[in-house]
Amino acid sequence: MRVLLGVAKLESVPGAVAVQDPEEMSAHRRALELLQRGGIDPMVGGAYALRAHTGLWRDTKDLDLFLRKDQVHEALALLAADGYRTELTDPLWIAKAFAGDYFIDLIFSSGNGIAAVDEHWQRRALHAVVLGRRALIVPAEEMIWQKAYIQERERFDGADIHHLLRAKGDELDWRHLLARFDDHWLVLLGHLVSFRFSFPSDKEKIPGWVMKELLARQLAVEERPASSERICRGTLLSRQQYMNELEEHGYLDAREREVAGWTGDQAYPLKRRTGPGKSG
Repeated sequence: MRVLLGVAKLESVPGAVAVQDPEEMSAHRRALELLQRGGIDPMVGGAYALRAHTGLWRDTKDLDLFLRKDQVHEALALLAADGYRTELTDPLWIAKAFAGDYFIDLIFSSGNGIAAVDEHWQRRALHAVVLGRRALIVPAEEMIWQKAYIQERERFDGADIHHLLRAKGDELDWRHLLARFDDHWLVLLGHLVSFRFSFPSDKEKIPGWVMKELLARQLAVEERPASSERICRGTLLSRQQYMNELEEHGYLDAREREVAGWTGDQAYPLKRRTGPGKSG
């Protein structure tokens, strides 16, 4: 395990202003303690993890806990036994537990089902004190991987990636990050290019060999003809914003091929008007 400043106390990170409802903190702390004592050691993500890695604090109304998919039902049972109202919100990536007005997100993948939590997350996690408890923190590499696909109209996590790169870029395991993105390396390249635009004086936070390798891949793509198959990978970035191309113009949904166990989007079901791959 990597350790952040020994065991960092997030409540005292310089420059961080955290004003939280005591009842909310108690509900979050109790959930974290229940899972830890129950043998599940979830990783804290979201605002707490961003603060641990960058010192940046933003007010949050929920607690994001990351765990493997095979741990979710046990975690929900532990929380339900203590009085939390629980639900498996989306079997692809998230469950929730509620204590009155407060809630905990139990996250086991990215919203598109690509960035699934596995043993590498926990093996590479940091240690920090969160809500008065020693806890695991989602690694920066996995935060970047998971956040890279959040490109909805109402939420875009690109700035969070920029903050992580600025604060931790020279410490990241870039080989691991490249392996995580794998065939989706273009998504990573897009975020790296926009980081260079946002922080031109921090160019060295991204190793030169990383940019050269990814740009060489892009140049190689330019030399090849476009795919004859009309497929839309935009659905891996946004659940809503590419429905027109799927429903009206017959593009294939990349999630059907690239997401293990994909059975359709419960919140935004596809209503195709033309056949797959046909022009609308």
